[in-house]
Amino acid sequence: MKNFYFILFHFFVIQFVFAKTIQVGANFPVKTIKQALEMAKEGDTIIVNKGTYKEGNIIINKRIAFIGKNLPILDGQNKNEVLSIKADSVFVQGFKLINSGHAALEDPCGIKVYNKSFVRIFNNTLDNNFFGIYLQNCYNCIVKGNTIVAYGKEEQLIGNGIHCWKSGNIQIIANKISGHRDGIYFEFVTNSVIWRNISAKNIRYGLHFMFSNNDDYISNVFENNGAGVAVMFSKSVKMINNTFEENWGDSAYGLLLKEISDGYLFNNKFIKNTTAIYMEGTTRIKVEKNDFVSNGWGMKIQASCMDNEIANNNYLKNTFDISTNGSLVLNTFNNNYWDKYEGYDLDKNGIGDVPYHPLSLFAVLTEKNSSTMLLYRSFMITLLDKSEKVLPSITPDNFIDKMPLMKSLPL
Repeated sequence: MKNFYFILFHFFVIQFVFAKTIQVGANFPVKTIKQALEMAKEGDTIIVNKGTYKEGNIIINKRIAFIGKNLPILDGQNKNEVLSIKADSVFVQGFKLINSGHAALEDPCGIKVYNKSFVRIFNNTLDNNFFGIYLQNCYNCIVKGNTIVAYGKEEQLIGNGIHCWKSGNIQIIANKISGHRDGIYFEFVTNSVIWRNISAKNIRYGLHFMFSNNDDYISNVFENNGAGVAVMFSKSVKMINNTFEENWGDSAYGLLLKEISDGYLFNNKFIKNTTAIYMEGTTRIKVEKNDFVSNGWGMKIQASCMDNEIANNNYLKNTFDISTNGSLVLNTFNNNYWDKYEGYDLDKNGIGDVPYHPLSLFAVLTEKNSSTMLLYRSFMITLLDKSEKVLPSITPDNFIDKMPLMKSLPL
């Protein structure tokens, strides 16, 4: 064992001593990036100085640090993938990558990593690329601090900002993404984290999960996207401290949950969305300490959902707090604050003495026939809702919060 550590120590010493730095730029002997890549050995650093480099598809196939100084521009001239990474442990930082080709079959990117591990992509600007950053069959990679902008008008004509496929242990941290089909897309990605990103003004989703398990997304902002966030056909996904805001449209949601199980939603804010959360085919999801403020619908819970727990949430200024398309209720509501609750608290314990039925008659009618929204705020509908609270006839009896809070939880 001592001999092993001795050999390992000397290997790293030799790597450090013999690694070199290659400068690229107009004022240096090496004028092109491809020339520097040919000269470079494993462990070397290439520093690319300020300027515009139009060298077609740049391929990194050695373990190097590739660093831009004063934001040099790598221009794909609307023809090529700009930067392709085909080696483990590559570090890329400080570039502006622009104008990749646009091709639906080949998926050209600003930066694409092919089947590699331990790649780090930090603090780059990507502008007007088909896909921004694409990780294909990658593990233990970090994408951090990048600004990724595109100008897509139709979702079939633009790729995703950060696209991860069949990967694991990925960290997506503090990136800003806009103008793509989906801001961040995960498919068959496991044990990964999405943290402190801002995904706004994307055509379809700010974040899109498909068949991705045991992932967390924390402290992100998803604002003014076509349909907010979608988590589909996944399990054990934690969604904590995110903001879902201004996602408007006929089919727009702050958060769409479809065919997922064993998830956890904690301390999120849903503000001014058409529907804050739409749940279909969800099982064993805990929705706890979230704020639903000024949405069209706070939650739409379809009849296919079961064993979900909705507890200690605030429902404030929503047109409808809850809606459903069925009469069988297999989910529980406990200790939520409802600003429409008109009960009383004689024993002053902070919990209403009268249970609350959050599903209004008008919400049920609107779910069955959307044109009834024309009668919203009419006297007749108000009277029907009041009557339904006293003598329920259409709304399910067990759609109930038995312990509604008298005061909202701190926002």
